[in-house]
Amino acid sequence: MEKAGKFNRYIFTVVVLYISWILLTSTFRIDELLVGLVVSLLVALGTYDYLSEHGLRNLSPRRLWYLLIYIPYYLWEMILANFDMAYRVLSPEMPIKPGIVEIHTDLKTDVGKLALANSITLTPGTLTMDVKDDKLLVHWIYVKDETLDGATREIGGRFEKFLKEIFG
Repeated sequence: MEKAGKFNRYIFTVVVLYISWILLTSTFRIDELLVGLVVSLLVALGTYDYLSEHGLRNLSPRRLWYLLIYIPYYLWEMILANFDMAYRVLSPEMPIKPGIVEIHTDLKTDVGKLALANSITLTPGTLTMDVKDDKLLVHWIYVKDETLDGATREIGGRFEKFLKEIFG
């Protein structure tokens, strides 16, 4: 698949940065919106080449739909993991079986792999230690399955099905 043109990638980056600005400032005052637009235009000049290979194609309705589905799904997984961690901490026998496992990913883009690694790390009980090619090294507080396929299914599989659709 061919990379999108420079202008296409620049505009996509401006859009993402500007939406982020609006979400972070939580205001629609005209002066804030104008400053945000100028900052987005300037920051995008130095970053568009790193943030997007496919430009505006990233804003396809299908990808946005999967992103909207992924956010509450991820939050639910995080809540479940927090309850699991609370149980492990409060339980008198402290049921842990820590270990380091390797998982496989089918994600092809660096941004997709980054999103998977962060999703794993931000979920209590797991920590991504390294990403190399199509493998992630993960510290897991309770190793249920040490095999590559089993650990991949338990740790990364639940996130990757959405991230494949979002990041390709």
